[in-house]
Amino acid sequence: MLYVSVFACFALQLVGCTTTFDETNTDPNRLQEISPGTLLNPLIYEVATSNMYRSWSYNSELMQDIVTFPQSSYGIQHYNLSDNIGAAPWNTYYRWMKTAKDIEQAAVRTKDSNYEAIGITLRVWMASNLVDLFGDVPYFDAGKGGEGLIYPAFDDQEKIYDSLLADLTRANSLYDTKRGMVYYQDILFNNDLTKWQKFTNSLHLRLLLRISNKTHKEAYPKMLAILNDPITYPIISSSEEEATLIITGVTPNISPWSRIQDFTLNKKMASFFIDNLNAFKDPRLPVFATQATRMENKKKVNIGYKGIPSAFEGSDGQFDYEASTLNNKMAANPTKTPLVTYAEILFIQAELAQKGYITGAEEFYRRGVEAAMKFHETEVPLDYFANPNTEYDGTLERIMLQKYYALYMNDYQQWFEYKRTGFPKLPQTNAMMNDGQMPSRFPYPLDIRTKNKTNYQLQVQKMGGDDINVKIWWQN
Repeated sequence: MLYVSVFACFALQLVGCTTTFDETNTDPNRLQEISPGTLLNPLIYEVATSNMYRSWSYNSELMQDIVTFPQSSYGIQHYNLSDNIGAAPWNTYYRWMKTAKDIEQAAVRTKDSNYEAIGITLRVWMASNLVDLFGDVPYFDAGKGGEGLIYPAFDDQEKIYDSLLADLTRANSLYDTKRGMVYYQDILFNNDLTKWQKFTNSLHLRLLLRISNKTHKEAYPKMLAILNDPITYPIISSSEEEATLIITGVTPNISPWSRIQDFTLNKKMASFFIDNLNAFKDPRLPVFATQATRMENKKKVNIGYKGIPSAFEGSDGQFDYEASTLNNKMAANPTKTPLVTYAEILFIQAELAQKGYITGAEEFYRRGVEAAMKFHETEVPLDYFANPNTEYDGTLERIMLQKYYALYMNDYQQWFEYKRTGFPKLPQTNAMMNDGQMPSRFPYPLDIRTKNKTNYQLQVQKMGGDDINVKIWWQN
C-alpha cells in the first residue's frame, strides 16, 4: 500500500539517523526493527478514513441521516442487515489493533513512555468500537498467531471494557510532556503531546459515559474525577485541540472516496435529518446537503431542503421532486474526519449537568452546538436558541438531538449513543424489518464462523444465537 510505504520510508530515515546497527550480516536496505513511530501514521489514516467510509455506508442509513434511493431492495435503512455486514470493520480493527500493539511493544523496548501511551490509546479506540459493534469478541489472545495461538476464544465484553478503561488510566500516567515525541510528525496532532494526552482522557470520558447505565461500574464518580482534576487528567477544551484527522488531499493523505461521485451515487438525505435542520433554521444545511428540486413549467426549480423518508412504503415514483442529496464537499479533498471532537466533550458535560452531577447544563448545551457548527465552519445565528426547536428545554432528548448532528460522519457514534439512550426518536414505518426494532449489533463475519468455528459455536450457544437483537452489555 502506498500510504504504508511512504510513512515506512519516513520512519526508516529517522531510525537510520538515531540507531547504530551491527553491519555484519545485515541488509542495509531493510528496516531491522520497527520504531514506535514507524506505523503510527498509516494506522491513523487507515482507521480514521475507514471509519468515515463505514459511517456513510452503515451508520448513516441506520440512523436516518441518508437513504438509498432509488430503493431497489430492502437494505440497511429497513434494519435488514446482511450476514457479512460486519466483515469490513472487523478486519480493519483487528489488523490495526495488532499494529497498535506493535507500537506499544516497540515503545517498551526503546523505553519511550509517550509512544506506549499513544499505542494504548489507539488500541482502546479501536477495541471499544469493536465491542460496541459485536459484543463479545476475541481480545486478550487476539493477534497472537505468531505465538501459535491461531483460534482465540471470545472474551466477555464487560471484562474487555474493564481492561480498556484501566488501560486509559495507565496511558494517561505514562505521558511525559517534557520529553516530547522524537519521531516523524504524526498526522493527527503534529507531535503535540498535550493534545495526545487530552485525546486519551476524552476517549476515557466517552467510554465511561457509554457504560453509565450500569450503576455498579460507578462511571459518574470516575467521570467527575477526570473533570475535576484537569492537571492530572487534561481533556479536549477547545476546537483546536479535538482529535480530527485533516485529510489534505495530497497523496497519500486523500479522501476514502477515490471517485467523489460515489459519495452521492444513489443516495439522498433522509427526511428526519433534513426536517429537523429546517425546523432549527440551521446554517449547516448547505454544508450537509444540496437543495431539492422540482420540475415546474418544464423548468427545474429549487424548493429548499427536502429529504426522502427512511424505509418508505410504496414505489419510488410517489415523490414528485428530486430530493436533497449529500453535499460532496463533505468527502472531496481536502476534508476531515472526526475521532473525538470538542462538541462531543461539551455534550457529555451537558448530559452530566442535566442529570445533576455538575452545574451548567444549558451553557454546555449551547457551547456544544457552537462547537459542532464551528467544526463545519459555520456560526450559530444570533437568534438560534430563541427557536422553540433549539432552545434548551432541560431534557436529555434535546441534548441528544443536537449531539446526533455533532456526531455526523463520526464512525458509529450516532448508533452507539442511540443504543445507550434511545435518542433521538427515529420515525418508524411498516416497511421496516426486524419488527421495526433498531438492531443492537452486527452478526459475526462469515469468515469467523468457518475459520474459528469451534469458538464461534461456543459463543453463539452462550448468547442464544448470533442475533442482531442481542444487546451489547451496557445497553438497558
